[in-house]
Amino acid sequence: MKKLLFFFLILSSCQTKKAPELSSREITKVVDEMTEVMIHDVTNPPLAARFFAYACLAGYEVVAQNDKAYRSMHGVLNEYPVIEKPKDADGFSTDLSAVLAMMKTAQKMQPSGKRMETLEKQLLDSCRAVGFSDDVIESSLSYAQQISQQILKYAKADRYNKISNYPRYTPSGKEGTWYPTPPGYFAPVEPYFNTVRPFTLDSATQFKPVPPVRFSKEKKSAFYRLLVQNHQAGSGTLTDEQRHIAAFWDCNPFALENNGHMLVGLKKISPGAHWLGITGIACAQAKKSFAESLKIHTAVAIGLMDGFLACWDEKYRSDRIRPETAVRQLIDPTWKPFLQTPPFPEYLSGHSTISSASEVILTHFFGDNFEYTDTVEERYGLKARSFKSFREAAIEAGLSRFYGGIHFMDAIDQGRAQGLNVGEWVVKKIQ
Repeated sequence: MKKLLFFFLILSSCQTKKAPELSSREITKVVDEMTEVMIHDVTNPPLAARFFAYACLAGYEVVAQNDKAYRSMHGVLNEYPVIEKPKDADGFSTDLSAVLAMMKTAQKMQPSGKRMETLEKQLLDSCRAVGFSDDVIESSLSYAQQISQQILKYAKADRYNKISNYPRYTPSGKEGTWYPTPPGYFAPVEPYFNTVRPFTLDSATQFKPVPPVRFSKEKKSAFYRLLVQNHQAGSGTLTDEQRHIAAFWDCNPFALENNGHMLVGLKKISPGAHWLGITGIACAQAKKSFAESLKIHTAVAIGLMDGFLACWDEKYRSDRIRPETAVRQLIDPTWKPFLQTPPFPEYLSGHSTISSASEVILTHFFGDNFEYTDTVEERYGLKARSFKSFREAAIEAGLSRFYGGIHFMDAIDQGRAQGLNVGEWVVKKIQ
């Protein structure tokens, strides 16, 4: 009788044994693979932020449903529904379900999302190797799929799919306004992005900046002084360090390079992907739990999306000319900036806005003087850079656009101001 009771206790213990916990590295792998898909698809920066945000939300919702330390985003984000926990949920791993929910959402939202299926298979194979049973894996897959479907429904209602119905954007041709730049002369990126539903902002105009310095041909004007600054910085006076900074934060998915008689596309990561990469580095360095890491990634992704919405709203309102166009018109017709000019109006600087928003959110979670080494772009041939704080990194990211010759300084300064406001607002809402 005692032997039978002992066997029953052992059997019960095996049946109720929890699946191993995952680490923040699994979140980073999903973000990295999403980034690779975006590079393949040449996804523009605002749209990339949208993909990241919904994928992170899908994973976070799984955590919130199974850990009382975290709450759902219902009542926090605009129009965010009650995400129903699957009625048949049983025997799943919360961590695995969360990662799979991120993947399932990305697979459906990204044009080449099916490319993520390889990562999913690798994840499940590694889970089996460390002790996850087939039953746990199947239950986790089912859970993830049902959560992802609800998040995708929420995403579909954000009005992004209506943008294709708007008339094709045509440059106004007015003096001092934006016009496509060489060598690609690309069409403007996301001119109607401000019509998309924000996550936390009241509207895309909530943190509307002061107007830009007004275009002027007068050599004594404030605009001409800005113009001279850009011309001088891009005329061989940049130091090696400034060139390295400009290249490090380039993150331009639209760059082209002349190769003989051909233009060759240079695919790069988006600014948002860079900051989510920094988020992964910080979470690993601080040894954050899987759940806490997913919360932080979600907060940063939400900040990226709302930051781009606010910035893009101003870009197409002020519609200001790029330095490259203005310098060629007024000072030097042969002038080229160090970086290739992105295809959208100049004011505000998107890098300044989203970097400052990310700075505020990451500082909230990690503190004012969190030192780290940014290795995000090493796999793309760029050396790592070390920073004493997220603030230092965000300021450098903004200045990189001046060194690159693609932004005026008032766009950088006011972009930073807007980004700080967005970051503080996101932290207030999610907390």
